[in-house]
Amino acid sequence: MSEKILFGKGEENPFGEFFIGKSYLNILAQAGEVMVANVTFEPGCRNNWHIHHADENGGQILLVTEGEGWYQEENKPAQKLKPGDVVNIPPNVKHWHGASKDSQFTHIAIEVPGVNPENEWCEEVSDEEYDALE
Repeated sequence: MSEKILFGKGEENPFGEFFIGKSYLNILAQAGEVMVANVTFEPGCRNNWHIHHADENGGQILLVTEGEGWYQEENKPAQKLKPGDVVNIPPNVKHWHGASKDSQFTHIAIEVPGVNPENEWCEEVSDEEYDALE
């Protein structure tokens, strides 16, 4: 894994219990309800299915800066991600994201302010689901 990460690798992710594999978190800015973080996934690392709940507005925006990865919403095909890709994750949509098998993956995560926001962590992305991605 490259040690020169555009916005800094940060520390081992404190939410690691919700990830398969190792990831790193570097909080870049926090202003009110807006949080901007750099997240780096080692090859093969992915987070669990999860939902960014909100009564109004909310969700998350991902700005891919390095490597190759995946994003998938429930009941939809996975999307391959590469530097320059932007993912707008609506509130209340079950999804996951992470690195491809052979590449580290880094994105900037922007939490979109919402009314009564709450993250719900769900089940792991199974090895069977992940290994089927091409």
